[in-house]
Formats: sequence, C-alpha cells, structure tokens
Amino acid sequence: MLKIGITGGMGCGKSTVVDTFRTLGVSSFVADKVAAEYYRDAGFLKQLRSLFGDAVFLPDGSADKRRIASIVFSDPAMLARLNALVHPRVMLDFDAFCAQHAGDDYVLFESAILYDYGFDRMMDAVVCVYLDLEQRLQRLTLRDCSDRDTLMMRIRSQMPAEEMMRRADYVILNYEGNPRLRQVAYFDSLIRMRNSNPCPTDEHLLYDSRVKPEPGPDRMTTGQIINETPCQS
Repeated sequence: MLKIGITGGMGCGKSTVVDTFRTLGVSSFVADKVAAEYYRDAGFLKQLRSLFGDAVFLPDGSADKRRIASIVFSDPAMLARLNALVHPRVMLDFDAFCAQHAGDDYVLFESAILYDYGFDRMMDAVVCVYLDLEQRLQRLTLRDCSDRDTLMMRIRSQMPAEEMMRRADYVILNYEGNPRLRQVAYFDSLIRMRNSNPCPTDEHLLYDSRVKPEPGPDRMTTGQIINETPCQS
C-alpha cells in the first residue's frame, strides 16, 4: 500500500479534491479533522490549559479554537509548541489508519502543513492542489467570514503555495473549468498501475500550460498531459 500526501495552501480546495478521490473508492486521512477530535479529549485539554492558560477556555470548559488560532498564527513559538502536542498523536492515528487499510492500493494523507513539519518524508508521493492567491482569498472570505488581513496572516504562517507546487511529485490545478475529476482519475490510474506495472508516465506532473513549475532534474515540463493514456501492461 502506498501513502500519498495531499497538500496545498489554505483555500485551494484540498477537501474537494479528497472528496473526488473518495468517489473512486480511495480512503483518506484528513489530519485537521482528526486533530479537531483531540479537543474533546480531557487529557489533551489539560495539556492545552498548561500551554495557554485559562484564557483560551470557554465557560463550559471547552477550548476556544478561534482564540487559540489568533494566538498561534501571530506567534510562531506558540504554534510550534501546539504542533508538538498535536503532530505525534496525528501520526500515531495515521499509522493505525494505514493498518486498517493495508489491503488498499493507496491511501491519502491530507494536510496543509505536510512540508512544514516533514510529513512528506513519510509519504511515497505528494500531490499539491494549487489555486492562485486571489481565488483562495475569495473562497476563504466566504467560507470563514474573515477579513483579508486575518486570512493573510494565516496564509503567511504556512509555506508558500508555489513552493509546495515546486516540491510536489504531482500538481492538480483546481481552477474552475479545469476538470478536477479528470485529473484525479488520471492520477488514480497512474498509482494503481505503478503498484502492478511501473511505467515512465508516473513521473509527469498534472498541470496545464497556465502554470509551469520550475523543472527539476527528475521532472518533465510537458504542458497539459491529462489527455494522455497511462501505459498498459
């Protein structure tokens, strides 16, 4: 079973891409959703109280996630300390998830901070979902009801999307009009064939002529290749 990382900047549409993979029967581990469940755990809440104090707790004893976010996205040291609590638990849960899906061709690990914290080193390949900054801001403004300055502060706390795209093994462009399902289905066929019959086409990137990452020594700069058919056995 292969472990495939899915990453991209905030608001690029990673969740939508993961949902598209699910329609093809691919199991996914969404790190943010798993981590959100920790805030229901008494032991984790105790660690949060030790780290942030009582100010980040609501009268009912639950953690105020918005307050925590406002602190960590403006204080890199506090963000690192919070991640030190969360990330080891996430990876233990991902290991258990992989064990449950050991018979699958591949599973997905979705995280916006895949590269920031070295999760990419645990993956067999990484897919970056890319969307330009202005379109991401438009989506986030509608989704989170936040102002532009707050969103930009959060975005700047992550690796630039263009750097993620440069590092990734594959890139899915999530623009409206650029067929998402077609890109996902092509990638799915590449990975499933890679398990049974490795072929050169799985080194291609899924991108079109509007965005071309800098070529590396092991990358091809072909334009739009999602029309190609993977090699057959």
